[in-house]
Amino acid sequence: MTSVKMDVRTYLSRIGFTGPAEPSLRVLRSVHTRHLLSVPFENLTVHSGGRVQLHPPLLYDKIVNQHRGGFCFENNGLFSWLLHELGFRVTVLAGQVKSLITGRYGPPFDHLILMVALDGQRWLCDVGFGAPGFSAPLSLDTSGPQEQGHRVYRIRKDAGMLFLEWQREENRGPDGDWAQIYKFTLEPRCMEDFAEMCEYHQSSPSSIFFCKTLCTVLKPGGRLTYIGRRLISTTFPTGGTGGEVETTTRELKDEEIPGILAEKFGVVLHSPLIPKDETITPPPVMY
Repeated sequence: MTSVKMDVRTYLSRIGFTGPAEPSLRVLRSVHTRHLLSVPFENLTVHSGGRVQLHPPLLYDKIVNQHRGGFCFENNGLFSWLLHELGFRVTVLAGQVKSLITGRYGPPFDHLILMVALDGQRWLCDVGFGAPGFSAPLSLDTSGPQEQGHRVYRIRKDAGMLFLEWQREENRGPDGDWAQIYKFTLEPRCMEDFAEMCEYHQSSPSSIFFCKTLCTVLKPGGRLTYIGRRLISTTFPTGGTGGEVETTTRELKDEEIPGILAEKFGVVLHSPLIPKDETITPPPVMY
C-alpha cells in the first residue's frame, strides 16, 4: 500500500487496543470502536497555519506520533492502512455527506469510507465522521435496521446508490422516520481520487471544515465536541431504547481553547489556533 513501513504496535497502542490482532470480525469491531474513542475527528490544522496532506507517512506521524486527529480523508485513510497491515481486505469508497446545516449533499468524493470483506461478508467502516456516525462496522449485506446502543442505522439501496440512514432517538421504531447521513457506491477508489476534495474542504465556504474550527471525539456513554467557541458535552441514554440525549454547552474564551483541546482531547497544537464559527454557504449545485 505504501513503501513506508507502519509500526503497527505503536498504532494499536495509540488507540488503546491490546491482545492478538488477527483479521477477525471481533478485532475489526474492536479497533474500529477504539479508534473512535481515541482519535478525534478534527480540522484544527486548517485553522492553525497548516495544510492537510494525504501522504500516508505524514498521516501516521500526525495521528499516531503527535496524538492528533483529522477529518475523514486522514482518519479513514490511515485506518485503511492499519487494516491492510493486519491482514484485512479493504476497499476505499467515496461518499457524499448530507449536511445537517444546509440540508444538501456535498460534491462527489466529499467523504472517504471503507469496505472490509471478511469471511464472505461485507462491512462498512468509518472512523472519520462525527455525530451521528456509527461506532462499530455496519453490515453491507442487509437493508434491515442495525442497532448500536441508543441508535438505529440502516443502509438503503436506491437506483444504484447506497444511503446510510439513522433514526433519531425520538423517532425510533418501525414507523419512525429515517434521516440520511450520506450516500455512496461500492466502486473502488484510491487516496489520490480525494486530493481535489481535500483542498475543497480547506478552502470552500460551503464546507464546515473551512467555516468552523472543530474537534469531536466519542466517549463511553457520550460525545465531547469543540466547535467555534463552544464546548458541547453529550450524554447518551443508557439501556438501548428509550431515554433522551442530554446536552450541555459551555461558552469559551479564545485564550481558554488551547487548554481545553489539550485537557479534553489530548490535542496540543504547535501553532496558534484562530477560532472560527462562520455560516456555511449552501453549495451552488444540487448533488
